[in-house]
Amino acid sequence: MLDIKQIRENAAGIRAALGRRGGDFYLDELLTHDGSRRELIGEIETLRRRRNKLSEAIGRAQKEGGDASVSSHLAEVAADKTALKEKEQFLISIEQKIEDAVLRIPNIPDDSTPDGADASFNPVVREVGDRKSSGDSLKPHWELGESLGILDFAAAAKISGSRFTVLKKEGAALERALISFMLDLHISRGYSEISAPYLVNKKTMRGTGQLPKFESEVFRCADDDLYLIPTAEVSVTNIHREEIIPERELPKKYVSYSACFRREAGSHGQDTKGLIRNHQFNKIELVKFASPWTSVQEHETLLADAEEALKILKIPYRVALLCAGDLGFAAAKTYDIEVWMPGEKRWREISSVSNFRDFQARRMKIKYRPKQANGKTEKPDLLHTLNASGLAVGRTFAAILENYQNPDGTLTIPECLRKYTRFDKIG
Repeated sequence: MLDIKQIRENAAGIRAALGRRGGDFYLDELLTHDGSRRELIGEIETLRRRRNKLSEAIGRAQKEGGDASVSSHLAEVAADKTALKEKEQFLISIEQKIEDAVLRIPNIPDDSTPDGADASFNPVVREVGDRKSSGDSLKPHWELGESLGILDFAAAAKISGSRFTVLKKEGAALERALISFMLDLHISRGYSEISAPYLVNKKTMRGTGQLPKFESEVFRCADDDLYLIPTAEVSVTNIHREEIIPERELPKKYVSYSACFRREAGSHGQDTKGLIRNHQFNKIELVKFASPWTSVQEHETLLADAEEALKILKIPYRVALLCAGDLGFAAAKTYDIEVWMPGEKRWREISSVSNFRDFQARRMKIKYRPKQANGKTEKPDLLHTLNASGLAVGRTFAAILENYQNPDGTLTIPECLRKYTRFDKIG
């Protein structure tokens, strides 16, 4: 979340920055409540000072035997006590409204994030690899997967409903190979592996920005007030909630495999076929904790780490820089990595690589203690958090099917996965 003090002192600048996203997002509501809060605090402090003076006056009157004065002062104290209680209760409700409003305001875009209203304004930074020509013989991944007997959407619909998938035989082995390959790759690049819970509490969801903004997008277990994670970012980033990390330990780099769960409430009628928008899917997540002055470079290396998997898999991809209007709620700057899908004849996002700056850290109260200079103890400050998909497993599976399919309907397994699958072809 944003700093309420920063919003108060630079409302015009924050309004302009949020305007790049396409609105002011509860800013007026927040400022109105904040003004009411400060006014109310002044009234409460006045009443408390008056109560203290009356208490002193009552004490003096009692010593002097002034019964009439004591009675009068006691009546005033009783009236002020009632007024004070009402104002304190009102202050609690105002502060709850302020908290709700500030939690709904998105991050402000980084200065290097380009202007633009939607994805059509996202500049392509680079394109890597040779695109396979989109001939008539190339099938979309769902058709090829079903013809090979490794994807079964009908069985998944019978078991759970739409937007689920059953992987069979070599398909299940291929997905497992992808997970192992990606974990091994990122561990070799300095990431520590984490296996964290899939069910998390409300405070954890709020910490990374899923709540209250995306309440309709997540699955909630109402009886236990727990939520199924939409990404491992949620659990992993919260590991250091309310902690102070010595700067010498930064950056911290974590990799985590998890199943992910999303309602896809806003995608009715979109991508109903295949592996692109399922309610349950697997993903490898990369999470970084960095100092404020290194997070820009850490963002670039995080992007390189996510790209490396596609380079080794030899899947053509491109990198786009998201414009302000296409940024995710918590992100200040994001690169999207998109793979070429020749069967669909289109690009598909496979990873978002984001720098949240101190937006999540402020929610979770994650700080770092700067290195000590000249023996002085430095005051802890908010660090920066970053994350990326490294990669989305289902979408990588789909990209392999479309880019490694053969004219005879078989599928060649990428060379880097064969030590995990122990077969080099399906079909």
